[in-house]
Amino acid sequence: MPPNPTQLLKRLPAPLRWLLPPVVLTAVVALVVASGGAPGWQPPTAAPTPDARVAAACRSLAAALPDQLLGHPREAAGSSPYVAVWHSSPRTVLRCGVPRPAALDGSHDLGPEIHGVQWFVEHDGHGGYRFTTSQLSLYVEVAVPAGAYPNAPDPLVDLSGSIAATVPGLDGRVGEASQGS
Repeated sequence: MPPNPTQLLKRLPAPLRWLLPPVVLTAVVALVVASGGAPGWQPPTAAPTPDARVAAACRSLAAALPDQLLGHPREAAGSSPYVAVWHSSPRTVLRCGVPRPAALDGSHDLGPEIHGVQWFVEHDGHGGYRFTTSQLSLYVEVAVPAGAYPNAPDPLVDLSGSIAATVPGLDGRVGEASQGS
């Protein structure tokens, strides 16, 4: 029968036994850092299935979105015009044409208004936030995971102008939100 690990450790000189745990821990940390960090939660990128009216507005929005979001490049256009992903770490995901958030049906507080776009804020359950437009004719969701930016709402500043310019308001007009209220 081969010796168990405890028996092997007892055979080593005392100074070596004392140094072994910190050396192993340092090696593990170095491997995690070298691999890009510990795997974390990433927001979903499943494409919504909006109706034709919403789909047209989402295609307009997709064409107007910035190529960079706070210095992070946008992924090349994928298979859906309803999803945009930026390479923050973890990634930031915009989905256009999502269903109305259930939390909007109860009592709730709205989040920030940026460039005329009113946002509804929810925790994502993983330390980050999910922001959803709340006063437009359709819903645009921006998932900002924990650690993607120093301040979770920061990406909304760059995205709100594109949204205001392409997504109709509740009155059906486009671009009215960006002119202020």
